[in-house]
Amino acid sequence: MNINWFQKQPQGNDEVSLTMNISADLQSLFTWNTKQVFIFVAAEYETPKNSLNQVSLWDAIIPAKENAKFWIHTSNKYRFVDQGNNLRGKEFNLTLHWHVMPKTGKMFADKIVMTGYSLPEEYR
Repeated sequence: MNINWFQKQPQGNDEVSLTMNISADLQSLFTWNTKQVFIFVAAEYETPKNSLNQVSLWDAIIPAKENAKFWIHTSNKYRFVDQGNNLRGKEFNLTLHWHVMPKTGKMFADKIVMTGYSLPEEYR
């Protein structure tokens, strides 16, 4: 993960642009009953107002088992904005969530949490 830029918006909210390397092998999620798998990466952090803030950064739909083993180098697809100026020096997790959408029956969801990320103390 690399921070491209970190700024304060004119309205006072913090905004971050990240570049991420995302790799996963989710082939084991595909069975005869799997229609597709929805995946997304979220930044998760705490603020004085909220014990859990989740910001979706990137998502994709995996339509078949053949596409479920992948590596991608990408910037956040969606804006990483905090409603306030709470991100300077903030520790956060990147979490890969997935939702298995079956042809029939109940959806299944799970996640992997990657810890140890932090934002700079100053805007740049």
